[in-house]
Amino acid sequence: MIRTLRLLSHFLPLLALAVIVLGAYVRLSDAGLGCPDWPGCYGHVTVPSHDANIHLQDPDWHARPLEAGKAWREMIHRYLASTLGLGIVLLAAGSLRATVRRTAAVSPVVFLLVPLVVLQGLLGMWTVTLLLKPLVVSAHLLGGLATLALLWWNLLSVWGMEPQRAVSAGLYGLARLAVLVLVLQIFLGGWTSANYAALACTDFPTCQGSWWPNTDFKEAYVLWRGLGINYEFGVLDTPARTAIHVGHRLGALVATLVIATAAWLAWRSRQPRLRRVASCILAALALQVTLGITNVLGGLPLPVAVAHNGVAAVLLLTLLTLVHSTRRKETLPSC
Repeated sequence: MIRTLRLLSHFLPLLALAVIVLGAYVRLSDAGLGCPDWPGCYGHVTVPSHDANIHLQDPDWHARPLEAGKAWREMIHRYLASTLGLGIVLLAAGSLRATVRRTAAVSPVVFLLVPLVVLQGLLGMWTVTLLLKPLVVSAHLLGGLATLALLWWNLLSVWGMEPQRAVSAGLYGLARLAVLVLVLQIFLGGWTSANYAALACTDFPTCQGSWWPNTDFKEAYVLWRGLGINYEFGVLDTPARTAIHVGHRLGALVATLVIATAAWLAWRSRQPRLRRVASCILAALALQVTLGITNVLGGLPLPVAVAHNGVAAVLLLTLLTLVHSTRRKETLPSC
């Protein structure tokens, strides 16, 4: 049992990262409604090989013709997400058994994963049934990252990584602030993608040839616009999309400054582990900024856009490692 728990603890973070990256690929390749029903695809467990239009008497499927490529991308994402959910349930069940039998110390974050993965399943369903509503799409992204974060935190405990000694409270506080700022920036990025605002500005560092273009922030961040609206390819006008893009850029500036400062303080600690973590943070941060600029100047090339999502997740993991290494309260390692 202990060996199985360790195996799951190592495998599930990798699977969660794969699900996040594939989800980004599905969204950015406009395949989010490749299957207009849920959990199947045009009433099938797999993508049907015949013309699915015969099934479209159901008004909830919105009379979408079958596009096999998009449908398969969506269904493979669902298969992997379901596998992740099953793995999390097995991890939690095994951890509960180990706790009851007192055969090993277990990180309590494992038990938070079960309700979280249930919520993720609901958000995945609502992403389809509510026609890519930006608030739901962004929440689904954050839920996926929260799942990955808890799995990573559990893995750090499995590795038995103890807090570093003589770490200042300032570094610990700044590390937590950096995580919060990054999460907010990821939300802004998800909001940008969900509202199809990534190409509202195609120059850098200016936007539309101006340092402050025509924007409509009031309209840009309306979180709820009612039901029955199809958000595929966006519903906002140019000033609102421009405001969303500019907001993401400003958030990136703040996040870069805070994260770089946290990494610099970790490097100054002169502790070998913290220096390694700081190096990883700075490398991921530099790559993420480069990918963001490339997205703008390159017209949002799909591989770069997907990588931008993946590196954001990796950056989050490096910051969580810093928080774990600088935390003030020691905890027992998990099995």
